Amino acid sequence: MTEAQILVVDDEVGMVTLLRNYLAREGYEATTAPSAEVALQILEEHDIAVVLTDLRMPGMGGMELVREIHASRPDTQVILMTAFGSIDVAVEAVKAGAYHFVTKPVKLPEVGALVHKALTERALRLENRHLRQAVEERYTFGQLLGKSAVMQRLFSLLERLATTNSTVLIQGDSGTGKELVARALHYNGARRRHPFVPVNCAAMPEGLLESELFGHTRGAFTGADMARRGLFLEASRGTLFLDEIGEMPLGMQAKLLRVLEQRQIRPVGSDREVAVDVRVVAATNRDLETAVRQGTFREDLYYRLHVMVIHVPPLREHRDDIALLAETFLQRHAAANHLEPRHLTPQALRCLEQYEWPGNVRELSHVIERGVTLSTSAWIDVEDLGLDSASPSSRLSSHQMFAAAQEVTLPAETLLNLDDVTRHVMTVALQKTHGHKGQAATLLGVHPRTLTRMLRRYGLPDE
Repeated sequence: MTEAQILVVDDEVGMVTLLRNYLAREGYEATTAPSAEVALQILEEHDIAVVLTDLRMPGMGGMELVREIHASRPDTQVILMTAFGSIDVAVEAVKAGAYHFVTKPVKLPEVGALVHKALTERALRLENRHLRQAVEERYTFGQLLGKSAVMQRLFSLLERLATTNSTVLIQGDSGTGKELVARALHYNGARRRHPFVPVNCAAMPEGLLESELFGHTRGAFTGADMARRGLFLEASRGTLFLDEIGEMPLGMQAKLLRVLEQRQIRPVGSDREVAVDVRVVAATNRDLETAVRQGTFREDLYYRLHVMVIHVPPLREHRDDIALLAETFLQRHAAANHLEPRHLTPQALRCLEQYEWPGNVRELSHVIERGVTLSTSAWIDVEDLGLDSASPSSRLSSHQMFAAAQEVTLPAETLLNLDDVTRHVMTVALQKTHGHKGQAATLLGVHPRTLTRMLRRYGLPDE
């Protein structure tokens, strides 16, 4: 810290000389200025760590200098000196951005101690900033966040794919951040200066989806009072993000495949082909391979999309990131609600880390938002999260097993085998819900994906 530059600002030559000589003996490099105006010129040319300034000077005063420095160079610490000390002046100085306040005649050891403390605090502030930047650079990719090995591998893959123009298929459970992955690909690639256009394929019927994507001519159908360009042309030279592509109707799948192969679209009602320059990124939470077998997704489109595949892991597969994500969401929601920074108690953090997170990162964000809203102090505890009774488990409780098992009678010897009881409970639940897995999972108190895994584990058909 002795290499830091100190600037002494005072119109009294004797005071300037006294302070400069003292700071030099303490090992600091001291620069002087006879006025606030000269001080501002020096600040523009040098990296000044601490400014010692008089309050009353001809021209610009010390308080105004404090405000100027605080606004333009917040890392520079300012200590105000005055012979007119009062509580009101001290409070005003701190509000203006001063680090501290001393009265004249100054005591040199007091000044030395203040300069040392100011430099220490400045160094800590800069170190924290560098650490935050390092975390952002190491643990983020776009708006994605994660320090776990699985997320670092995802970032590495995204970094390689961002520089290409290949069509990409993003697969992952609901709430894992598939659109954030698509945006990261776009904004870290060569097309980042051009539009990123998202469209939810599940939100529109086939006829409307075709018009949305390819556009239409005037009079192409009832209500088409004017021509429309369509989202492929809106995304020209950029990225078109097709979310929930697994829900796209078969007829539209054929037309999309043609666009991907020929890079041309035909607006509804037109007989002309229009060339497009768009990168297509698709996403789905469905198992497209199963959908192909079921005949609900075209095999040729599946293989056309399956060249570059990104799997976004569910939150339960990278629990090491829960604390980092929770802290990020905590401060983000606190700031959005104009609240002081919030903190998680150790018990609350442990609760978050043990939860199954069926809704993944999106659910974590919502839970943290609820905690920020409901907490009455700076510390968020378990009851603020609302996860106690809602936490799903990957295992059936004995109560749930008994409730479902008593629907029918099993031979006594079967009851001694836990696997058979579990298999029977799932069968009964599916029978009661007429094969609806979502309703069966609700009946059993588990997430639908958990039920699917258990069906496969116990040799039962999952369709």
